[in-house]
Amino acid sequence: MQACVRSPKKISGKIVGASSDIGHLLRDKDFTKPTSIEDKEVVIIGGGISGLSAARELFRNNIHDFTILELEKEVGGNAAIGHNEISAYPWGAHYVPLPNNDLKEYLDFLEESGAITGYNPAGLPIYNEFYLCFDPQERLYINGKWQEGLVPHFGVPANDVLQIKTFLKLMDDYRQAKGTDEKDAFSIPINNSSKDEQFTILDSITMQQWMQEQKLTSTYLQWFVNYSTRDDFGTTCDKISAWTGIHYFAARKGKGANAEHHDTLTWPAGNGWLVQQLKQSFTPQIQNNCLAVSVEEQDQHVLVTYLDVPTNQIKAYRTKQCLMAVPQFIAARMLHDTPRAEKVKANLHYTPWAVANLKLKAPEERSGLALCWDNVMYESKSLGYVNATHQLLDQKVPVRNYTWYLPLTDNDPVSERKLAQKKTHEDWVKLIINDLKIVHPDIEAVVENIDVQVWGHAMAQPLPGIAHGNVRHELAASINNRIHFAHTDLAGISIFEEAFYQGLNAAKTILQNLI
Repeated sequence: MQACVRSPKKISGKIVGASSDIGHLLRDKDFTKPTSIEDKEVVIIGGGISGLSAARELFRNNIHDFTILELEKEVGGNAAIGHNEISAYPWGAHYVPLPNNDLKEYLDFLEESGAITGYNPAGLPIYNEFYLCFDPQERLYINGKWQEGLVPHFGVPANDVLQIKTFLKLMDDYRQAKGTDEKDAFSIPINNSSKDEQFTILDSITMQQWMQEQKLTSTYLQWFVNYSTRDDFGTTCDKISAWTGIHYFAARKGKGANAEHHDTLTWPAGNGWLVQQLKQSFTPQIQNNCLAVSVEEQDQHVLVTYLDVPTNQIKAYRTKQCLMAVPQFIAARMLHDTPRAEKVKANLHYTPWAVANLKLKAPEERSGLALCWDNVMYESKSLGYVNATHQLLDQKVPVRNYTWYLPLTDNDPVSERKLAQKKTHEDWVKLIINDLKIVHPDIEAVVENIDVQVWGHAMAQPLPGIAHGNVRHELAASINNRIHFAHTDLAGISIFEEAFYQGLNAAKTILQNLI
């Protein structure tokens, strides 16, 4: 009698997300002249965090005659969200670290949003307990067990533990270091950092080279640093600038009345919650499903031509001030600026990411610490997963949402994009299941649905020379005080605060030009 062979479970889901086919029209198609032209005081291209931050600042200064042209159905950029009957969940950034206390505008925004509920007599912000990440926060599966925290320690040899302690002490020294200019060695935004050569010279080598110079050779430590740089910057430690790698550990100095610099603020929707707070005053000014295709100066104005995707019509705005809150490789195409495009191609390389959201019943657990908000596997190519339902007050929900992250860093970004585009939903499901079954043996049986999103150009890599070189400042320079730029690729690192201040500073420049 022939044995019965069980067929693999068919897991439902789809590949969702960014409108790459429409976006690629900018690269592949010649557009006709606009059928209509409307006057607008300010036009913002791009509804990511930088664009929204700029719009908020304009609105707060009584500039209401503006519009935001956004390609996607919703604004938010890398802070996009999804939702089902269980909860919201992130499609990108899922938390913000505790802000540094000198970031007044950012703190004001968080207070306005209710993430800060007030200040204590010492002037320290009081953070909303519902938004501070609940315990247990983080765990790492290592040497056959879930340990608390992401710094390897369970089953780690004594010499490796000593190297890890040495590294963390060096990072704490850098956190407190100041230059002769009295600026912090590592600050946020990074333009506020000290320009002392003893620090900036770190931008000329890779993080791996710096670790070798310090004789920090522990494989456990190298894994931890590589995980950290891939997590925040989508770049491995053998490629990332040492200055930027150290910035990850040394730039956070925030302190609250009820929180420390290592604490995080998070929501089921991730940073999508912050997007909702940013846009709430000016939602009518947002135009979704619009692809900006051309930006050109005309006399004393700027003509912004765009494709209205639902109607397939070419339209335009004639504006006094234009903010291009998009990546520089896109800005160069809209401007038809070949020298800019060549400079971008030579210096800025954008890492692709895959993000998956899993709807599932509670899976079988390995030994050690119970389910946390952030769950990471030692030596996995993925960054593990976030429990998107972690912040819900009702933790008895029978079905959960897990958000799984994978920066595609095995090959160069172009090769990784091509490989990712060839993958089917079934390919992604197989990859995700194989990754998670190491810690959840029954994962295939308990998963009900997996949706996948690929971010083709998620973030610019902070390679040596980017943070303290000239190129990002050259690309950020306004054109004739009428066309301005704001995006994290001009900041050098892709974090929320940098995007927020890119938009804020661009808006301040626009306000000066409107006087």
